[in-house]
Amino acid sequence: MTDKNTKNKEPKQKNVIDRKTKIVRRTNIGGQAVLEGVMMKGARSIATAVRTPDGDITVESKYVKDAKQRNAFLRLPFVRGVVNLFTQLFQGTGIMMRSAEVYGDYAEPSKLDKWMADKLKINPMNVLMGFSVVLGVLLAVGLFVFLPNFLASLICDNIAAIASSSLKSLWYSLIEGGLMLLIFIFYILLVTLMKDVRRVFMYHGAEHKVISCYERGLDLTVENAKHMPREHSRCGTTFLFFVIAVSIMVFVLVNFMIEKCGLVVSSDVGGAKVLNALIKLGFKLLFLPVVAGVSYELLKLLAKSDCLFVRILRAPGMALQKLTTKEPTDDMLEVSLTAFKTVLAMDENTNLEERKFDIKVPYGVARAKLQNIAKGADEADIDWLLVEVTGKKRSELQSLKTLAKSEFENAQAIAKRMSDGTPLQYALGYCEFYGIKIAVNKNVLIPRPETEELVEKAVATIKEKQTQCDVLDLCTGSGAIAVAIAKNTNAKVSACDVSVGAIDVALANSLNTGVRVDFSKGDMWGAVANKTFDVIVSNPPYIPTSDVQKLDSKVKDFEPQLALDGDSDGLKFYRIIANKLDEHLKENGVLLLEFGAGQADDIKAIFEGYDVEIVKDIEGLDRIAVVKRK
Repeated sequence: MTDKNTKNKEPKQKNVIDRKTKIVRRTNIGGQAVLEGVMMKGARSIATAVRTPDGDITVESKYVKDAKQRNAFLRLPFVRGVVNLFTQLFQGTGIMMRSAEVYGDYAEPSKLDKWMADKLKINPMNVLMGFSVVLGVLLAVGLFVFLPNFLASLICDNIAAIASSSLKSLWYSLIEGGLMLLIFIFYILLVTLMKDVRRVFMYHGAEHKVISCYERGLDLTVENAKHMPREHSRCGTTFLFFVIAVSIMVFVLVNFMIEKCGLVVSSDVGGAKVLNALIKLGFKLLFLPVVAGVSYELLKLLAKSDCLFVRILRAPGMALQKLTTKEPTDDMLEVSLTAFKTVLAMDENTNLEERKFDIKVPYGVARAKLQNIAKGADEADIDWLLVEVTGKKRSELQSLKTLAKSEFENAQAIAKRMSDGTPLQYALGYCEFYGIKIAVNKNVLIPRPETEELVEKAVATIKEKQTQCDVLDLCTGSGAIAVAIAKNTNAKVSACDVSVGAIDVALANSLNTGVRVDFSKGDMWGAVANKTFDVIVSNPPYIPTSDVQKLDSKVKDFEPQLALDGDSDGLKFYRIIANKLDEHLKENGVLLLEFGAGQADDIKAIFEGYDVEIVKDIEGLDRIAVVKRK
């Protein structure tokens, strides 16, 4: 946004890249460096641009209430400075925290966070932001008010020439102001040792360069911006210097007032020095809004001119900016330009859409966090979980650099359901079987890949008959076999199971797949009394009772025992099938069975009155029995 003098006079764009080019237009747009980004604020909008871990720039923008629409009192000179200070404290802290979220702060909400959100309907982020502001203010008061006040009192009371001087108040204020400045400089030098802070200072320089580029009428390009000065007359660092300078003058008057009003505790009183120091501190805190208001007006006034006298007054603050800004890289300038251009456009056109950050999570970080949540999951489980939320093929996962935040949150929700060892398929609520999405829950066994080979054999057998077949899936469970056969043939498919919960799941799968299967509840042949079939398919329970507890915990602790336990030798249900097979298998009919490792000879013995062919699975293990009448 431009000021009144240039609002209707847009200067001709220049391509001269000279840091000494004169300012040809003023703007009220100001900014703040954040973690890996820059926030810019105009008269009617605010935008923050942040460089994501994978190198993209993401922007969050919104419209704000124009300062001219505020309450008239809040717009009064000196008052507006105090209002602006506290607004920037809260707003700046919030934006800094938001940028941290974009760039990698993926902390899990604590139980307290969840309780506050659910029970008190309070956004924990707002509470944290308020706490951060209060903590920041207390730290600032402690470092830049209390500590200089304490040290200045110590010095003045222990140097006889000052203690006995009639100008003690002046000396005290000058020493206190000098200490404030020294502590500030030392603090800046100390935090600059931190890599993240140095990068924030580089983005601070980028913010200034872009604003200066605009004010000099140059095209808003990285090439032009990089040649601009990294110091700016409206910088908060200069404001802080003015606060120190103004506080010296204001506190001289405050100290004089305290003495003349008889507010100083007599030295005869015990602890007088401490009490006097606390009295002075209290009055200084009381007058801080005055200092802030005056400093703000001074900053605004001196930013309107560039004459020699004004430059002299600004010089100390501009010099301090050498500490709080660093030379930015081209990609940092690109981020700053993005934020500035967004605000410029939104200030001019209030119909533009607001934007939210496209927050992304580094792939490695996401994977590690998911593994930590779902502690019992293996690498394959995490792979398939990520396939689910990203829509990528498993072979494409290693090429991923980031996950969208929504994808990561979905993955976290699934991983939490797996935290107690729950198998991935139950956590997802489905599994892929023979190209079909089959719903599963703890009422049904999770279909295995080897069972697809049973279906493959059944489909081929049905198609060989070249007529519509009556097919039965005995012990249907999730209905995976029945649904797959119905989908891939024109057979009339029936299915049965003793479990009501399993029948409910199977029925849902047939409806979801859009195929017709007649389901019935009953114990084995009891569910299909007096019915005969061309093809009967079954994958009954075949684990010996003594072996069930030896199975992987994901199987024995979560999958239904009813679908696993085949009695003492694992062959109970094969004997039941054989016992009444003659009554239900049509002439030229075929029975197809899946069985467990080492059970092939037993299956042949059980069905000794039939022709039995043993088919190996893809692993080369005996897996399927094809049973026909002799």
